[in-house]
Amino acid sequence: MEIFLEIETYIALFTLTIIEIILGIDNIIFISIVTNKVEKKSRHRARVIGLLLALVLRIIMLFGLTWFIGLTKPVFMNFSIKDFILFFGGGFLIFKSVLEISHKINGNFDEKLNETNSVSFKSIIWQIVAVDFVFSVDSILTAIGLTEILLVMIIAVIISIFFMIVYSSKISDIIDRYPSLEILALCFLILIGFTLILEAAHIDIPKGFIYFSLFFTLGVELINIRFRRVSLKRIKIKR
Repeated sequence: MEIFLEIETYIALFTLTIIEIILGIDNIIFISIVTNKVEKKSRHRARVIGLLLALVLRIIMLFGLTWFIGLTKPVFMNFSIKDFILFFGGGFLIFKSVLEISHKINGNFDEKLNETNSVSFKSIIWQIVAVDFVFSVDSILTAIGLTEILLVMIIAVIISIFFMIVYSSKISDIIDRYPSLEILALCFLILIGFTLILEAAHIDIPKGFIYFSLFFTLGVELINIRFRRVSLKRIKIKR
């Protein structure tokens, strides 16, 4: 019986870790874009500090599960504190993404930020923490539904955060190299923002459709990048 319980615990840990990583895709994209706003040598530090603070916040939230579950109880009409968090979080993602797209199109921003601009650096760190808090609402509620063992939840969260630290750096480099991918990622964040607002209004949209649309459009854009590279090589050969 004890062996069965141990196997069940490991299965719960594996499943929860995979779900946490999948739910963290949106977060990784946001972090990859927002950290590209700071000076290049400070980007990794911004990601690490922001995500470690987010990790501490998530663990605190897990220890306060009773309080966290209370966020799902209606407080105004049929809406809970969770709904308000999702609504304002979705609104922030839409506002931030639209603003970034506007800057890219109009070209009215300076890509090279001052190294000593500590206010900008701090604001980006707190943006990472704030957005992670919004995305963690669903992930923690999912964790509560999968297992009652607090240690399993904490281990899954730690693994997913370190996964974000590693892969947000790589995605950030790719986005920095291919600006068209940044526009695509920003549009995806707008879509995520709308889904958060709809979720706050108790309108459920299957996440699978959203992730499928992301990977499909990403595949199309990668083909376009390959096509443009081949076209440039052909033009150079002709010359």
